[in-house]
This record gives sequence, structure tokens and C-alpha cells, in this order.
Amino acid sequence: MVASSDLSAEPLTTLNLGHRLNIIMDVASALHYLHRESRLVSAICGTTHKNTSTTGIKGTIGYAPLEYGMGSEVSACGDMYSFGILMLEMLTGRRPTDHAFEDGQNLHNFVAISFPANLKKILDPHLLSRDAEVEMEDGNLENLIPAAKECLVSLFRIGLMCSMESPKERLNIEDVCIELSIIRKAFLAGEIN
Repeated sequence: MVASSDLSAEPLTTLNLGHRLNIIMDVASALHYLHRESRLVSAICGTTHKNTSTTGIKGTIGYAPLEYGMGSEVSACGDMYSFGILMLEMLTGRRPTDHAFEDGQNLHNFVAISFPANLKKILDPHLLSRDAEVEMEDGNLENLIPAAKECLVSLFRIGLMCSMESPKERLNIEDVCIELSIIRKAFLAGEIN
């Protein structure tokens, strides 16, 4: 039996890019089901809104889109914003409520400022293998497996497009699922070669 103090000395396990891509795809699949295939959503949307409150923010701070704070109803576009922020969090290793995001700064802007020219600044260093981390420390992302770099650029782009301030500019879940499927196939093909 291992003493509890011994457990705290074990290093934390982090998820690599492949694992995080799978989680992103699973969440996207769940949203696709809720937005396009679930009768529950249709039934809720078809009810009268007299029993719903439009005061207060609907959602978790950092993940709720700005329009919810202005009284807009919960929507598929709002879900896409939250999904985009979740993607950016998974790719950067930073929460949207990070103390660095004050004075008008937020996770979306943090990524947008450095994307795509300076991935090193925004990328969670734990996301890559130890060899890739060493290359990042040297400031050279060009030595990354091309499939990994392409995957990261594509995933950041989707996260940014989903978390746009304007609901009309956000990607829809059908397009996201199609793009994620393409990204995954290219990433897996590049990992095998």
C-alpha cells in the first residue's frame, strides 16, 4: 500500500495533442447531437419564454458569450462561443479566468495577438512530447512534426473562429465537426509516417 504522502510526489499526467484532439472531437460531437439531432432542444426552444429569466448571466464566467450579459437568450451561437473558449483553454493551458486576463484582455485576444506567427507564446508546452518541448525552448517550432504543427494551427483557428465576439461570425457545429474530422485524419496520417 502506498502512503498518501507518496502519491503527492508522483508527477501529474498531462494529455498530449492526440488525446486533446480526441476530447475536442467528443465535445463537438455532443454539441452536434444537441444542436442538430436532439428533440429535447427543440422542445425547450418551442416553449414560451415567460418562465425563463433574462436577468443575470447564463453560463460560467469566462465561457459565457458577451451577448448573454446583455440579455440575449441562450443559443447555439452561444454554445459555439463556449466551445471555442474551451478549445483555446485546452491548447494554451490557460483558463479564461486567468489573472493575466484583466483590463479588457481575454483568452481569445491573447491567442489572436500571437496567432499564427508566434505559436510558441500561446501553446501549452505540456501538449507536446519532451523532444518537441526542448525544440520550443530553443525557439524553433519548425522542427515539429509537420502534421502536429498543421493540426495546432487548424485547431487554434477553429477555436478563434468559434469564440468571435459577434455571434454571426462564429462557426456552426456542422462545419466544425467536418473540419475536425479532416484535421484528425491528417494528424493521424502524419503521425504514422
